[in-house]
This record gives sequence, structure tokens and C-alpha cells, in this order.
Amino acid sequence: MAKIDVIMPQMGESIAEGTLSRWIKKVGDTVQRDEPIFEISTDKVDAEIPAPNAGVLAEILVQEGQTVSVQTVVARIETDATAGAAAKPAAPESPRPAAAAPNAPAPSKPQTPSGASPAPVAPAPSAPPRGGNAGTQPSAPPPRGVPAAASSESRTVADATGGNGAAETAEERLRRKSTPVVRRMAAEHNVDISAIPGTGLAGRVTKNDMLSYIGGAAGQPGGGAAPSRPAPAPGGAVTASPSRGPAAPAPTVDPWEGDRVEPWSRIRKLTADHMVMSRRVSPHVNTIFEIDYTRIVQIRARRKQEYAERGVNLTYLAFITKVVADNLRKHPVLNSAVSGESTLFRRDINIGIAVALDWGLIVPVIKRADELSLLGVARAINDLGERARTKKLSPDEVQKGTFTITNPGVFGSAIGTPIINQPQAAILCVGSVEKQPAVITVDGADMIAVRTKGFLSLAFDHRIVDGADADRFMADVKQGLQDFPESGA
Repeated sequence: MAKIDVIMPQMGESIAEGTLSRWIKKVGDTVQRDEPIFEISTDKVDAEIPAPNAGVLAEILVQEGQTVSVQTVVARIETDATAGAAAKPAAPESPRPAAAAPNAPAPSKPQTPSGASPAPVAPAPSAPPRGGNAGTQPSAPPPRGVPAAASSESRTVADATGGNGAAETAEERLRRKSTPVVRRMAAEHNVDISAIPGTGLAGRVTKNDMLSYIGGAAGQPGGGAAPSRPAPAPGGAVTASPSRGPAAPAPTVDPWEGDRVEPWSRIRKLTADHMVMSRRVSPHVNTIFEIDYTRIVQIRARRKQEYAERGVNLTYLAFITKVVADNLRKHPVLNSAVSGESTLFRRDINIGIAVALDWGLIVPVIKRADELSLLGVARAINDLGERARTKKLSPDEVQKGTFTITNPGVFGSAIGTPIINQPQAAILCVGSVEKQPAVITVDGADMIAVRTKGFLSLAFDHRIVDGADADRFMADVKQGLQDFPESGA
């Protein structure tokens, strides 16, 4: 018999850790290869993890609710000796731990050429924070020692090359490739990520590290220096005040007799943090258009059965997504992002579709949506929505969105004003679609007729999207829906 390690998988290049949310199997249970044995929650997606081999679950090493770095052994499966070849992926890294100690305190001296952190860290806009955080620098080595004990196999390869500057080490690359949330927070607070002691894999800076650092720096004399860099008025407003946000936790409310206290799940906490951050970063402006869907209703009635025979449900959302994708190419600022004091225009048009789940919200992404037909868009929406509800999405399918559509209209909401999904520039809200009396003109005469109508609302980042740009985009979307060609279906 042999024991096979079950590891916390690397669920995407930018993901450094995961939370084991639920064990599906118990110690002693028989498992088949590729049978789900536990669920994880990362900062991107919830997923069921299959068994790497058939056998019996012999040990559980990580309990429900624990957050561990990728490549951490979470369990062991006892199986045939012939299965022993499927061994431990991190083992080849173990012979190289010697250089770890010299590199550990490197973040405390970010200006030293031999430091472990690379010079071209993307979110490092200027030097002021290096002086303002001097009081926190001596604490760099202890936090980095915490994950080293838990995941030394994963970190040794990063420390092996030292600081000769000849090539970027694995650790340097991992620290540089922090999550979008961390990079956004760093840019917002004018913070150099390389100056923050990280507790993630290979010293990677996590969101909690960033929140702790900002909260600590807010009370230091140098903490107020960051907003001094020149910036437009909206950007200045965002930069000047948010340092107080993370330092002040949400108030605790005492439960009354009979109340039920339910701790947040990981996906709920990530959503809450992301929404607060987005409101703090982007000046939100909304524009609302009324759409006449009567032509869409007619086309849908003629083609719905044909789509159903091909296993696809033809919804209003499919038409809206198709028209939006086509018009984002004409209005690229709506398909952009803010990067420091620059606008980053995305080449690909990747549309996220918000899916409401019983346990939270997730936004799977239709990649290159402008290259798909209406049938392709409808099929993608059906597929991603179904797999989101059954926790079958991969992390890559919820990443790299450039524009988001949310559809509260399915619940009867007339319209909403959603929060932008950072780091995107805009989000479209779809209201309910209903029959309404309307005044129409036929042969020069006005008359009242029954039309199918609904509202679309666009929330946009006013730092880079002007009101005129947003309204021109929405006007084109409205025209595209009201004049949708029969051949387009």
C-alpha cells in the first residue's frame, strides 16, 4: 500500500492560497479517482476538488475553515503501491532552503539593489511611502516566518537564486504578481507592495497584509504623505481619505434574545470587501435608458424553439450581451481600466455575467464575447450559469473580465444602480422587462399601443468615462436592441 498526498491546488496563476470550506468525504471513506473529496474557496471561485487517485481517505491534515497556501498537503489517500508514482509535486524544491534566511528581511530595505523584491513592481507609483512606513520595517522578518514553517517546500525555489539581480526569481515573480485587489489597494494608497511584509506563499502580500499595513500606517506621522502627489480632483479625493477606512472596522452589534448570528462565508467576506473598496476607489455615476424590446420579443418568439432544440435557452440577456459586446469595440473607454494615472484600454472584450447563488455572488466571464454569434453568447451564458450553481467553474473562468452585466430584473426589479466590478470601468444593470402602454406614431398619427419595455442602467467610473461617452454608448446599445437584425439571430 502507498499513501498519496492530496494538495491544495494552484487554482490559477494569481492565486496563492485557498480556504478548505468543506470535506465531502470522511476518514475511512473509499474514493474513486476524480471523485470530489473536498470544497475550497479562493479569492476567485469556489470549487470541488477531485481525488488524484482511487483508494481510501486515510488522513485529513487541514480542517474545515482553515486557509493554507497552495501546494500544502491537506490529506492523504491510501492506495495501491503502483499508484505511488503520482507523488508530491513540491518535493523537487526541497533541496534549496539555504538562501531563505538572507532574503527574509529584504522588504525592510526596498531601495537596496540586492533585495529580494524586484524594481518593476507595477503598483509602486512613487517613493513617499518608503519614508512613511519606517516604523513598520523592523517587523518584516517575523510575519514572513509564519508561512515558511507551513509551506517551506513551496518557498525554497523562490529563495534559491539570492539577490544577484541577474534574473527574476520565482519568489520575486510571485510577489510581483499579487492579486488585482491588492494591486488596486496599493495604487489607491500610494503604497509600494515590495515594502510590505507578506504572509502569503513566498512572502506574497495578501489582502489582509495590505489592510493591516494601511491600518497601521494611518496612525503614523508619515502616513499622511501619500496623497501629496499631483492628481486630478476625483483621484485626489479617492487617495486622501481612504486610509481611514480599513483602520476603522465595522461596528459590532449586540444580538438580542432569539437572534441568530451567522458568520460570513469566505465568498461573502470577499464580496463585502470588494464592494467597499470599489465605492472608495471609483467615483460612481449612473445613466438610465428605457429600451423598447418589442422587436426582440418577436425575434425571440420565432427562434426560441430552434434554439431549444440545440439545447440553448434564448433569453433577453443573450441579446443584450451580444449588442453590448459589439458596441464596446466602438466605445473602448467603457472596456478599459485605471492603472495608476493612466487608462489601460483592453484589447479583448470579456463580459462578466453576475450570477446570484444561494451562498453569494459570482461573476463568470465570457471571453472574447464580440467574436461570438448570438447562439454562442446564449450557450455561454447557459453553461457558465449552470456550472456556477454547481461549483464546477475553474478560476480562469471568473478572471480577466473587462465589463460586467448584472440582471436583477429576473427578480422583478425595475432597475438598479450597481457597484462597479473593479478594476473595470463600468457595469450594466438590466431591469425587468414588461408590457406597457406607449405612444407610437403610425402613418403620421399618434396612437397608444402595447409595447414590451424595460430599463438599462450604466454605472461608470467618472475618472476616465465622461458622461457624454457613457450616454453615446448607451444610445448605441438602445438602437442595437430596438433594431436588432433578423439575420443576427
